[in-house]
Amino acid sequence: MQKLNFPAYQFRFKNNENKVSIFDRIRKKFIILTPEEWVRQHTVNYLIQEKKYPESLINVEKLIKVNDLSKRYDIIVFNPDGSIYLIVECKSPKIKITQEVFDQIARYNLTVQAEYLMITNGINHFYCQMDYSKKKYSFLKDVPDYN
Repeated sequence: MQKLNFPAYQFRFKNNENKVSIFDRIRKKFIILTPEEWVRQHTVNYLIQEKKYPESLINVEKLIKVNDLSKRYDIIVFNPDGSIYLIVECKSPKIKITQEVFDQIARYNLTVQAEYLMITNGINHFYCQMDYSKKKYSFLKDVPDYN
């Protein structure tokens, strides 16, 4: 797999019928290794190891309803009170981060109302903080550390 713009992490792999899987520490199971999954697993490790987010507050690949459509978010980090702190959209490194990708996470965020947004393709990372009272967002250099 391609080297990403994240620190190097240790992963568990399994090869079954010529399909490589990677162990997802949140879902506690092996997942087929796709380029997007490679980015997702690096992002999860980044949030846990670098930003110190507790594993217990992280959710990966769950369904949400967006305008009566079932969609699947990549990563959500909850606040201890159950509200949503961060939503992350992961793309394959080959996918350019375009306005369309920002529109996608914005649609998801209409439903989840996260405080922070992160978009990554493993090479380029974008971070935003929402200001719902002013109906705008501002770009950040990084997501905050867990406090």
